[in-house]
Amino acid sequence: MKILVLNAGSSSLKYQLFNMETSEVLAKGNCERIGAGGTVTHKRPNSDNYFEEIELADHGKALERVLYLLCSEEYGVISDIKEIDAVGHRVAHGGEQLKESSLITESVVKYLETIIPINPLHGPPAIAGIKACLALMPSLPQVAVFDTSFYSDIEDFRYVYPIPYEFYENDKVRRYGFHGTSHRYVSAELAKILGKPIEQLKIVTCHLGNGSSITAVDGGKAIDTSMGFTPQEGIAMGTRSGSIDPTVVTYLMKTKGYTPEQMEDILNKKSGLLGVSGISNDCRNIYEAAKNGDNRAELAMKILVNGIKKHIGSYVAEMNGLDALVFTAGIGENQWNIREAVCENMEYLGIEIDKERNKNFTRGIPFDITKEGAKVATWIIPTDEEYMIAIDTQRLASQN
Repeated sequence: MKILVLNAGSSSLKYQLFNMETSEVLAKGNCERIGAGGTVTHKRPNSDNYFEEIELADHGKALERVLYLLCSEEYGVISDIKEIDAVGHRVAHGGEQLKESSLITESVVKYLETIIPINPLHGPPAIAGIKACLALMPSLPQVAVFDTSFYSDIEDFRYVYPIPYEFYENDKVRRYGFHGTSHRYVSAELAKILGKPIEQLKIVTCHLGNGSSITAVDGGKAIDTSMGFTPQEGIAMGTRSGSIDPTVVTYLMKTKGYTPEQMEDILNKKSGLLGVSGISNDCRNIYEAAKNGDNRAELAMKILVNGIKKHIGSYVAEMNGLDALVFTAGIGENQWNIREAVCENMEYLGIEIDKERNKNFTRGIPFDITKEGAKVATWIIPTDEEYMIAIDTQRLASQN
């Protein structure tokens, strides 16, 4: 079975085509600057990357170009669109109704449109990608895989905010959690690596990138997570503030005259590591500046590390123990200095890493950085959300 996985952003369309019999990625790429020009990068194993600048008016035109390239005699990997058996879509938000990966129907699309107010950033492009697929490949099974699904059965006292209850009942204001597909993948991979049933493991997974989240996984199920009503909550991120006293928002609006839109822009695009350091949202740049004596860069790094440590500690308390700690995503997989700082002085919880292995890790593969004799296993596991989406798509398409 060949599965096409799509991840639609506001002006982008990422894609991967999987051969599920071999778990091989046949081709992948990214359409960018949709609606404002357009570029396409197309990659195949053992071939030179293909790049072009081409007008992409909307997600439909971008998908047309993707399908052309996949079937192209010169750049393609299949001879006909009919070789694609199903399409999987990454959808950030399933709201309260769509709690599991779902075959896409007209009612599913209509429901996704109703929850755009609580998912204004990611909802419209995901729906645009789905509609483009339905128009161009109407006979293929289409599956939506939701980032929020992994958190659909956490207990109510962990997702209901302590504000008037009617805001939850009437407006669905609650913790939803995000990056769930990534957390689900790496926790399952770790169980395979350790050779233990995931039902017997207590794991904390740290998805650290420009957007970051931390999840407590007990017995294979997420019981708590750092992100909340939106991906804004939690630890400091590249440009997002993470959790702050909500009165800071109203105070600044009253004293500075900011509108809600301006405050959203400040909290989402001008805060976090960028806001504190004044240098960059990229951890690598901030780390280098901190090494060279920049005090604000050093402060930004300390805020990030401290936030991660606090979440790990709280989740150990919630689960009454810890068997393993996993680092994944751009920062988690690639920045040894962040992992070392997070794991420093965590011996009481059983977390101790081999600093040499951590510093000299092998990129792109699962890598054990546990110190010999440590009670808690600590691993770097590259995430693969697209493959997880392909697996769910294969399962549901096969049942169709």
